[in-house]
Amino acid sequence: MDNDDYDALPVEWPVATHMLAGAAAGVMEHAAMYPIDCVKTQMQSIQTVHYSGLRDAFLTITKKEGAHRLLRGMSAMVVGAGPAHAMYFACYEKVKHSLTLKINGKKFKNSSIANGTAAAVSTLFHDIVMNPADVIKQRMQMYGSTYPTCRSCMINTYKTEGLKAFYRSFPTQFIMNVPFQMVHFIVYELSQEHINQERVYNPLSHILSGGVAGGAAAFVTNPLDVCRTLLNTQQHNSKGTVHGLRQAVAMVYRTDGLRTFFRGVTARMLYQMPSTAISWSVYEFFKYILYG
Repeated sequence: MDNDDYDALPVEWPVATHMLAGAAAGVMEHAAMYPIDCVKTQMQSIQTVHYSGLRDAFLTITKKEGAHRLLRGMSAMVVGAGPAHAMYFACYEKVKHSLTLKINGKKFKNSSIANGTAAAVSTLFHDIVMNPADVIKQRMQMYGSTYPTCRSCMINTYKTEGLKAFYRSFPTQFIMNVPFQMVHFIVYELSQEHINQERVYNPLSHILSGGVAGGAAAFVTNPLDVCRTLLNTQQHNSKGTVHGLRQAVAMVYRTDGLRTFFRGVTARMLYQMPSTAISWSVYEFFKYILYG
């Protein structure tokens, strides 16, 4: 299959193609960037070690807890990322296709309204699957975490806090991920309009567009990500459980003012830029390979 064949493919591809390509993209994306994600999680904590920067955090974690700490919780992420991204990309492509046709007719020109709406809808399905995996992953990643395995973390969390613990941060995560994914997909599609106008399979264009989109979305939504980390891990200096976004925002602000909301922003951008670049390049590659 050459680039001309790829460009000539029907606009709406089989759902199975999107799901398989999306699952591969999700696992590859998260696995490749997992050590940076671990550093970001610890930097966002409002209770544990305070790091002067990304380099200091990386060196301190590996020195005090060993390099293996950077990979703790990866199995939970892999189990969640595959099906979550399969649903995510399949839903996005289906809704985008339908809305673009309604807005622009058969011309099928790029529509930021369609892209943003499709991103918001697909986020719901992604987060329902991914939220429990995120809770386990982040508890395994925290400084001084004593859980020996992801399974023991899941069982202990369920016994002590109940099923609600796995979805305590869901409203915050959803509120964060909707603007994140809207910015992400809109910027990606606009970037493709400029550097890949023919919409052919072009790995470099997918990498560049994905990186720019991921960096922009990560910066805008970092304050909500700090609150999500607090709700997931319950790592704080006060007694009791933190319930809901409002309480999390108040506690984060009391810690060190507004700048607390941007803890780990550099790590998050350094994680998201290559992460989304990998995701889009793998996703488009597998679409290119699978559809035949």
